[in-house]
Amino acid sequence: MSQNSHPVSPEPSSTWHNHPAGHTIERHRHPFHQLIYVSSGVFAVRTEEAAWVISSARAMWVPAGTWHQHRVYGSSRVHTFGFTTDAPPLQADAPTMVSVDVFLRELLIACSEPGLPAEESGRIKAVVRDRLRRSHIQPLVLPAPQDPRLARACALTEEDLSQPRTVSWLARHCGASERTLTRLFRTEFGMTYPQWRTTVRVFHAMIKLAEGANVTEAGQECGWATTSAFVNTFTRTVGQTPGAYRTATRATDHSAHRQG
Repeated sequence: MSQNSHPVSPEPSSTWHNHPAGHTIERHRHPFHQLIYVSSGVFAVRTEEAAWVISSARAMWVPAGTWHQHRVYGSSRVHTFGFTTDAPPLQADAPTMVSVDVFLRELLIACSEPGLPAEESGRIKAVVRDRLRRSHIQPLVLPAPQDPRLARACALTEEDLSQPRTVSWLARHCGASERTLTRLFRTEFGMTYPQWRTTVRVFHAMIKLAEGANVTEAGQECGWATTSAFVNTFTRTVGQTPGAYRTATRATDHSAHRQG
């Protein structure tokens, strides 16, 4: 990736940036822990092991030393918070998604306000630490395949999510038996092929909604036969309806432009 317009800070800090749709930040890492939150838009984070989608309903914890890269979907306001390695609010030693309720959202936005006095910032950040320790871990993650046959199967599925690819069909096109492919999904991803496909469909639906697709369009493009089926699956996985999610990712755009 390229287009990294914001240099990586060597010290922990709290700040925000507005990013245009399609903006990318190249592979990098920090000597401190980082929490990434998006108050508007959608921010995709990828490591060598997996990919995640950050939105207004969830933030991402990136442990110190983790190589990662970003891509922005939709005009986004991104808030970042650095934490020293000696006293982290979360003990996770791998990238982790955490839920963000209304209170924590407002704390994160306030904590990254430009020009905030150090004492006030410290008080807000102390409450952020307390709330993070109580936050629910969100497991939505898209693991990266290692076996080339599994990688081929995943690529075939993702290139057209509207097509209901079966394991049998994938096996015939990626040089593996159906039994082998089924085993690879379980051993590498810890889930069945249908479970993984549901995850990847929701993952891409989140991006499409942030880019402006309506609920029906996003559901159809990601392979749901009916809008109601899409709404039910999305809500169960993400914790909010696709309509509410779409509104949350886009509703603060005007506010972001005013403040920016």
